[in-house]
Amino acid sequence: MAKVRGICDDRFKQVEKLLQDFIDSGDELGASICVNVHGKDVLDIWGGYADAAHTRPWEKDTVTCVWSSSKTVLSLATLLCIDRGLLDPYEKVSKYWPEFVANGKEKVEVRHLLSHASGLSGWQESITLEETFDLESSTKLLEQQAPWWEPGTASGYHSFTMGHLVDGLIHRVTGKPVKQFIAEELAGPLNADFQLGVKEQDWGRVADIIPPPPPATIPEGLKNPMSIMFRTLAINPGMNAEAANEPGLRNASVPAVNGYSNARALTRLLSSISLSLSSFALPISLSQKAIDYIFTEQQHCTDLVVCTPVRFGIGFAISSDDPIMGTLPKGRVATWGGWGGSQVVIDVDRGVTIAYVMNKMENSEPGKGDGGMGNERTEKYIGAIYEALGLGGV
Repeated sequence: MAKVRGICDDRFKQVEKLLQDFIDSGDELGASICVNVHGKDVLDIWGGYADAAHTRPWEKDTVTCVWSSSKTVLSLATLLCIDRGLLDPYEKVSKYWPEFVANGKEKVEVRHLLSHASGLSGWQESITLEETFDLESSTKLLEQQAPWWEPGTASGYHSFTMGHLVDGLIHRVTGKPVKQFIAEELAGPLNADFQLGVKEQDWGRVADIIPPPPPATIPEGLKNPMSIMFRTLAINPGMNAEAANEPGLRNASVPAVNGYSNARALTRLLSSISLSLSSFALPISLSQKAIDYIFTEQQHCTDLVVCTPVRFGIGFAISSDDPIMGTLPKGRVATWGGWGGSQVVIDVDRGVTIAYVMNKMENSEPGKGDGGMGNERTEKYIGAIYEALGLGGV
């Protein structure tokens, strides 16, 4: 039986036990969980298996596809560009990317890309997954496309397209594609094991993704080919979780969905937000102004794609009473997660960063909306972590 390993302060023993119990029961195949409090990793555990046949244990340096948890790193990269004066979140995208103005997008602002409000949640043109790997041509389609709703009036989760749009913006203001920018400006300085795509030399330590079972019920939006939910999630390109195990997606850069990482690396990256206002000397940190941007409400509505209420700041979902926020406390708390269960929590008020990464995917809980954050295991881990921090029930 695979045993959970790593470091665990005594007060987090219940989290360690939960992970072990889920591995023992088979509910969890392999996973890692990391919690950083005031600059110290108080929990950094991993266990289980990297493959369905149980032939490869999940090791300290195992990584896997974290799907949309990649967006937390994209948002950090964009906020760093904002802090450096390269971007203004309230400026028109077309200031930096003149061609973007086509087809009624003259009012789209940088903040709209980061709060899923640009109206470009999917591709109008037919496009395959493989065609999205060509960032130049697939981003050109978005550049020329008309928005599906009036920009800035509502959020519609940019499941795939956020990465292409952010890459187009960052490439233009830094001269570097976002994959290179993250590697050189974030992952390198922070010694964080995060890649968009994954080098072939690292494939031996990549945990296979196990797709989720079919959902018990099909959301109404996925039954209507005219709905924004259907057009965003079901087609153009649609998604097969098995793609994470195949050379095409591993070799590509699809910035919104194909980050390969583990909980320790995500915690290391996003602690640069959680600890930015502390007294720690950090390799990367954000200004007070950038932190304020994160927690300035941009949209708070029933999202047009995930069809559940979400409160978005600039780059992240932020604290609210909405079910999608699960057991997270009030205050300056930002989060997002990935398809199947992974999640990152950035708690600025408490100087806490939490990350959970796994390879056995599950569907979101009822009421959280297709593509919403976490699954039953995610919520139990995060709930137990906040119990250990003395914040249970908030």
